[in-house]
Amino acid sequence: MGFVFPLIATLTVLGAVGAMSFRKSIHAALSLVVALLGIAVTYLGLGAEFIALVQVLVYVGAVAILVVFVMQLTRSEGGQGEGMAVRPAALGVGTAGLVCGGLISCVVLLPDFRTPWPEKADVGLARLGEALTGDYVVALEGIGLLLTVAIIGAVLIALKRPNKEETPE
Repeated sequence: MGFVFPLIATLTVLGAVGAMSFRKSIHAALSLVVALLGIAVTYLGLGAEFIALVQVLVYVGAVAILVVFVMQLTRSEGGQGEGMAVRPAALGVGTAGLVCGGLISCVVLLPDFRTPWPEKADVGLARLGEALTGDYVVALEGIGLLLTVAIIGAVLIALKRPNKEETPE
């Protein structure tokens, strides 16, 4: 993973930047898919195959496709937005610089951040399934309900027709 990680990280960051900067909504959604797939490949490289599969199924397969589906139903073109008082690019670069500087200084200056990694926990799929259907069943059902409401909302937005003005006869 040593020589592949910089390529995957670059692709992921470029996808995220594209998702924020493209004017057309469909291009931004496809860039988001690239960024999410890059994260899934990173999970694969770290040995978390199940999390990579969940990343692809839930985020790429459901959320990103739902975004594209809503855009197709509403026939959204993603046109020009209103002007902002602050330039988003300058604000984003400044915030990213502060966050990166803070993280780098924490890693370099604080000794607690240089401790070795803990042993990998042995978490099997059976244990994860038991946790999802036991302790976290309310959260799982809430996510299902949220996705159902989102699809119903997308269909209602698509079915909403503009009011036709009555013409005098």
